[in-house]
Amino acid sequence: MSSASTSTRLMVNMAEIHVLTGAGQLVGLGLGSCIGLAAYDGSKKIAGLAHIVLPEAFVDRAVTEPGKFADTALPELIRKMELAGASRASLKFAYCGGANVFKFGPGKTNDVLEVGRRNADAVKAVLSKFSCRVVAHDVGGNSGRTMTFDVATGLIQVKVLSVGQEDLCTLS
Repeated sequence: MSSASTSTRLMVNMAEIHVLTGAGQLVGLGLGSCIGLAAYDGSKKIAGLAHIVLPEAFVDRAVTEPGKFADTALPELIRKMELAGASRASLKFAYCGGANVFKFGPGKTNDVLEVGRRNADAVKAVLSKFSCRVVAHDVGGNSGRTMTFDVATGLIQVKVLSVGQEDLCTLS
């Protein structure tokens, strides 16, 4: 958890969860099959971003990186946001990523390797389970993304490789 100045640009790497307050940017780079899950309390200018790698934690292993899995990242993101002073009832969410980055040729699929689709489905399910207010999402396709989340404004921009950058939403 960090407090930010307007120049702070914090990279959120795979399996990480970071929270910033006041100003700055959270950036999820390299969201191929991964999901960038953003949460925001606009009244308090508290923003969080999780970089989710897999749909669910392994049942036979202890979770040492809760940001790695969809089913453990959301509760941990909410916990960190509340520790920073956010109100759970005020949180709004957006997410992007979940691309199909493994190619097998025309007509060939492999559910085990469709990690992007499985990640997107898992994030959607866990957000629903926790009754979270989802404002926007941008998932699927075959191209990776970069998600940039401005803490002061709540603006989320998504840059899709080979397409360009667009505003996804403002979480305020």
